[in-house]
Amino acid sequence: MSKGIKYTDFSHPKQTNKYVGKVRDVYSFGDKLMMVATDRISAFDVVLPEPIPFKGQVLNQIAAIMLEKTKDIVPNWVISVPDPNVTLGKKCEPFPVEMVIRGYLTGHAWREYRDGKRMLCGVPLPEGLKEHDRLPNPIITPTTKAHEGHDEDISKEEIIKQGLVTESDYEQLEGFTFKLFERGTTLAAEQGLILVDTKYEFGKFNEVITLIDEVHTPDSSRYFYAEGYEERQEKGEEQKQLSKEFVRQWLITNGFQGKEGQQIPTMTEEFVHSVSERYIELFERITGKMFIKDSAENILERIKKNVVKTIEKI
Repeated sequence: MSKGIKYTDFSHPKQTNKYVGKVRDVYSFGDKLMMVATDRISAFDVVLPEPIPFKGQVLNQIAAIMLEKTKDIVPNWVISVPDPNVTLGKKCEPFPVEMVIRGYLTGHAWREYRDGKRMLCGVPLPEGLKEHDRLPNPIITPTTKAHEGHDEDISKEEIIKQGLVTESDYEQLEGFTFKLFERGTTLAAEQGLILVDTKYEFGKFNEVITLIDEVHTPDSSRYFYAEGYEERQEKGEEQKQLSKEFVRQWLITNGFQGKEGQQIPTMTEEFVHSVSERYIELFERITGKMFIKDSAENILERIKKNVVKTIEKI
C-alpha cells in the first residue's frame, strides 16, 4: 500500500498565504484557494501520528461528487478538481457558525437528551425518545466555529443577538440547510443508507451566500445502514454506522479520548491498513461508485505537478 500524505509544502510566486488545518493544507492565491486533502486523520480534536493512505482522496472525491449534486440548491465554492486530492475554489468569507442538522437522536444530541436536557440550541425535544430514534422533523443545532478547542452549541437567537450572522442571512442559511439535508437524505436512501446528521459550512463570495468545505462525507456526516434499522431500534440494539466513529471507538478501547495525560495508542501497520480499507468502503457505499486507487508511484509529486499546472492558469 502506498504511503499516506502527511504534509505538503508547495510554494509558488503567485501564492499569497498557506494555512495548515487538522487534515488539510490550504494555499491562497488572491481570491482563490487551493485545498489539499492530506491523509492526516483527527479524532477528539487531536491529529493522530500516522496518515491513512487514500483517506484524503476519498474525502476530496466524495465532497466533489456531493457538491456537484447540490449546486442547484445553493452556489458552492468549487472551481475545479485538478487532482484526486485537490480542489481549487473561490476564497469566501466564512460565517463563524456551522449549521449542524439532525434527523435522529444520536451522538452529542443523544448525550444531552440522556442527561435530562429537553432543549438543544433553543430547539425543544419531545419526551420519550431513545437513542437513535428518528426525530419528528429534522432540527438545526448550530455550533460556533472555534479556531482552537471545541466548537460550542449556540441557538439561532444567540447567533443573531451576538451579531455573528444577520437575521436575513441566517434565514437563508436555515433554508439552504434544510434543502441540502433533504437532498442528502434522498441520495443516501438510493444507496441503502440513512443520513443521520451532518454539518454545512457557508461563506460569502462577492456578497453571495456560498456553500464551502466538504459535504456529506463520512468525516462531516453520520450514516446508518437502512436495512434492519427498525428491527435494531425495536430490540434496543446498536445501529450499524457508516462514519469514522470506528476510529474513535478504537481509541476509546485503547484508553484515549484526547484528555490531558493520555497517550495516543500505537497505530500498527495492520490498523492503518484496516482504516484505509474502511474509508475506501465508505466511498463506494456512499457514492455507489468503485474507488480507483491512484497508481502514481509518488503521490506527492503527482499532486505538486497538478497544483503547479493549475496555478499557471489562474
